[in-house]
Amino acid sequence: MARGENYVRAVQTPPTGAASAVYLTLATQVLSLGALVVFEQVRGRSLAGQIATLGREARASETVIGAVTVFAVLMMLLAGTTLAAAIAYLTWLVRARQTNTPATPAGPVLAAWLVPGVNLIAPFLLADETWRNARPPFDRRGRWLTLLGAWWLACLATLFMVGARLLDTSSGELTGLGAAELGVAALAAVLCGWTVRDITTIQRSLHAAGPVRLLPMARSRTAGRYTTDVAS
Repeated sequence: MARGENYVRAVQTPPTGAASAVYLTLATQVLSLGALVVFEQVRGRSLAGQIATLGREARASETVIGAVTVFAVLMMLLAGTTLAAAIAYLTWLVRARQTNTPATPAGPVLAAWLVPGVNLIAPFLLADETWRNARPPFDRRGRWLTLLGAWWLACLATLFMVGARLLDTSSGELTGLGAAELGVAALAAVLCGWTVRDITTIQRSLHAAGPVRLLPMARSRTAGRYTTDVAS
């Protein structure tokens, strides 16, 4: 191209709709977990004992079938909302990365979350990369790392606590889930939504500023180096 010709990089539309879907599905996930915890506290231990006697007392099945049905519905609801939240977050993350760089593939996002072992650290790094590529103000770096680290630690704590409860069969309860697990899960959901909002807000600000105009590189006569001018 001729000297002095401008290059214009269009700003991609930020994934605000996908971000809203993340907020909604995270809220429904926490609510479904809360409903299960309430059921566990009110009916769980007694129902677990009644289920254990079903093989010996045929009449017991008639008295617990309604409670077992409610429990099954709550478990399916929790599984469904968890899956919906995961899909919503991955959809948002793919779109947020493509907002920064349109040709970015979705494969690394899926691998970061689905490959065992890798998913213990890669999602944290992927979210940080997305934030940095969104061109945020430099002075927000420390705040962002604090938020991101708190979110990921809360996520790992939730997985560990819930997994340990569900695998413990010696408690004589249905799931063993209680207020501690609900509190940590709710904290993880809030922090996740906060990270999504932070990145989306930065991208919305960039989009509102309009396309970025990159002037071609020009050779400096004094320093003998190439420089690039940027104008918005």
